[in-house]
Amino acid sequence: MRRLGSVQQKIPCVFLTEVKEEASRKRDGQNFQVVATDTVNPLAVESDIHRALATEKLDGTCCYVTLYRGEPYLWARLDRKPTKQANKKFKKYQYFQKTCIGFTWNVEEDFRTVPESWIPARRVQYESGHPVPDVHGHIPGWVPVDSCNQQYCWHASVVDYDARAALVLRPNGEDEALLEIASVPLTELMEQALELIGTNVNGNPYGLGSKKNPLHVLVPHGILRIRNAPAVEYHQLRSWFQENDEGRVEGIVWHCNDGVLVKIHRHHLGLKWPDGDAFLNSRPVVVHVDQFPSDPDASADSWKNLFAALAGLTGCRFSSIRDVQLEA
Repeated sequence: MRRLGSVQQKIPCVFLTEVKEEASRKRDGQNFQVVATDTVNPLAVESDIHRALATEKLDGTCCYVTLYRGEPYLWARLDRKPTKQANKKFKKYQYFQKTCIGFTWNVEEDFRTVPESWIPARRVQYESGHPVPDVHGHIPGWVPVDSCNQQYCWHASVVDYDARAALVLRPNGEDEALLEIASVPLTELMEQALELIGTNVNGNPYGLGSKKNPLHVLVPHGILRIRNAPAVEYHQLRSWFQENDEGRVEGIVWHCNDGVLVKIHRHHLGLKWPDGDAFLNSRPVVVHVDQFPSDPDASADSWKNLFAALAGLTGCRFSSIRDVQLEA
């Protein structure tokens, strides 16, 4: 079976963690919390975390761009999850053992079916020819985004396969402090992981669009650099999240020089998210979306509504992405 994408089963926390028997602030129905200790993860030390690139962790849903049927395609994250009965056994084991280590899965019987096009993520481990679930009992994977599937309608709104383009939020090439919404050829995004954020994703912590005129964009992972990153030390990081303007983010992902990724989430430090206005909204944004499809063979009728609405705003500058309002 082909394996796709760079998403790991779980990006480790920059600190060693411990489990507290309290209801999770992040996952509904989870009767424990994973919290950071003040000990830096040996994996992070080994990967020279202090020289790593610190980037903003965005609150959205993960996507990936790679080939499907010979063409560049957007893929949505779809974890293969256990059946209700198997999940009940797994939770019971976790409750009594205080760990998931040692639990045995029957992947053929214990997991829900997925579309034939579903592909496990690249770093999923295999045993006896079957993918190994992660600590949450999920098998990370991907499914191609099809505009006919209503489950992924918001993913589909940011991509046009006839035009071979996607709507991307990124720093402006001439001014890193300025963000831009741009129509980008899918070929330029090949083999990249991106985060879909917007009106109908994760409660819309960034306040994008409106119910009547939703707005969604893709943000390449690692592209929003934290300019004045705090030292990797528990108390300094916690203070940074609470007191620094740049700290009004969901978390940090460090990109180490050896390719290892480590993260910290506000929940690891006992902090709320969202908590006030997000730092993303403090940055001005300009719109650069092509008026017509870049592919001369594509029909103008295929240029989707979101693309067309943003094309009408090309050249306009806003104080924040939250202020980008679309007309019906």
